Amino acid sequence: MRTILKKIGVLFALLMAFSLASFADINNSVPAPTKLDSKFILNGAKMIDPRAIAKIDEMGNELLNKTGVSVYIYATEHYTTKEFPNKKSKMEFIKLYEQNITKNLKNPFVLLSMSLEDTHINLLSSPELKKVVDKDEILDKYIIPLLASKDKNSMYSKVSAAMFNGYAAITDAVAKSNGIELKSSIGSSGTVASTIWRVFMYTVVVIGLILYTIAVLKSKKK
Repeated sequence: MRTILKKIGVLFALLMAFSLASFADINNSVPAPTKLDSKFILNGAKMIDPRAIAKIDEMGNELLNKTGVSVYIYATEHYTTKEFPNKKSKMEFIKLYEQNITKNLKNPFVLLSMSLEDTHINLLSSPELKKVVDKDEILDKYIIPLLASKDKNSMYSKVSAAMFNGYAAITDAVAKSNGIELKSSIGSSGTVASTIWRVFMYTVVVIGLILYTIAVLKSKKK
C-alpha cells in the first residue's frame, strides 16, 4: 500500500511540474526575468513571476496597439483586514472596492481582480466587452483550478500560473472578437495544461476510491 501511495505522489509531482511549466516557460518563449513593474498589473506584481510579467506585458501591449483594448490585473493579499458581520456586507465592500479601481480605467478595458485572503476572483469589463469576454469560462477553465489545487506548490507559483493563464485567455478572446491573432499568444498551451490538471484530479479521486475500497475489504477479511 505504501509503495502505491508513493507512486501516486510521484505522479502528482510530475503532472504539477508539467502543468506549471507550461505557464512559466511556454516553449522557452517567456523572456528572462527583468522587472517586476508593468503598466498592465495595477497591483500585485510581487505575487507574479517576473517571466510571467514580461510575457503579460508583451501580450497586453500587442492587444492594445491592435485593438485599443487594455487588459489589467489587480492582485492582492486582501482587500482589507476589517471584520464584517456577514458575507453580504463583505461582498458589498468588495464590490465598491472594485468599482473604485475600474472608475480610473479608460474604456475599453478588462480587469482581472483577485484577493487571496478573501478567496475572491473576478472579471470586470467596460460595457462593450461584456459579451466578448466569457467571465465564467475564463474563471472556471483557466484560473480557479490552478488557485484551488491542493498540493505542495507555493501559493506564489499558483498565483503566477493562474494570473498568466487567465490573462492569456482574455487577450485571445478580445483578439478573436476583432478578427485578429496575437503573435504573442500562447495558443492552446493554457487549455492543454488546464485539461491535464482536470483529468489528473479526476484520476486522483478514482484512485482514492479504489484504494479505500481495497482497504475496507482487507479490514473485513481480517
